[in-house]
Amino acid sequence: GCWNPGLMVELNSGPSCCEATKLTPAVHTVSLGQQAVLSCNIERYDRNYVYWYKQVAGEVLQNVLRLNYSDSSLIFGTGFSSDRFNSKSSSNIDYQFIIKRTQAGDSAVYYCQTWADSANGMVLLGTSENSPDPGCTVLTVLTQIILPPPVLTVFPPSSAELQSNTASLVCLSSQSVPFADVSWLAGGSPVSSGISTSTAVQRPDQTYQISSSLTIQTSDWNMDKVYTCKVSLGSQTSEKTIKKSECPTE
Repeated sequence: GCWNPGLMVELNSGPSCCEATKLTPAVHTVSLGQQAVLSCNIERYDRNYVYWYKQVAGEVLQNVLRLNYSDSSLIFGTGFSSDRFNSKSSSNIDYQFIIKRTQAGDSAVYYCQTWADSANGMVLLGTSENSPDPGCTVLTVLTQIILPPPVLTVFPPSSAELQSNTASLVCLSSQSVPFADVSWLAGGSPVSSGISTSTAVQRPDQTYQISSSLTIQTSDWNMDKVYTCKVSLGSQTSEKTIKKSECPTE
């Protein structure tokens, strides 16, 4: 699931001061450059303000924006602006968060937060010292934007190459994003030499294609060693394996 244990909401003693928020969708997949719309139902209207946060694994929680329901005004956090981010309300409990022209860096877990009055209060782990008000904090995982994984194809050595001591494997990563990192494993261990990777080439559909070749020993190939091509972007990784016994013989 999307829960980050370090950001769980923990109740103090006494009855709950907030009802659960309803957030949709739980997981949202968009193509690079498309618009993403995330929805939050806060269930109970006590205050004018709704906050949206972004959480990237291993990084500090980021304040994206604050929406004032009464006048629809927005205040943006550092590094965010109306150029690509917006928030609207369709009622005093229903809110939308819009990311225009999604980028690779938008892949994250997003949170919706509002305040409700209570004598008991809640503690938000990790950011409670920054809470501007006493009372009840509602912070629930909304959604995770996941960029589609690239399509990987690994081509075996040619018959002519296998007549010599060395040969080449070629990994083609298509429907990718630029700046993805390509690496190779041989027998499960990282390879540090014999790799040649092209720069990303943009295709008509606005995705990118990257090719990478790995020079191998023909003897290792004939011994059915497993080779793996890995394409990584942030915390997302795709991989494709190849070995002689799985390749059709000519």
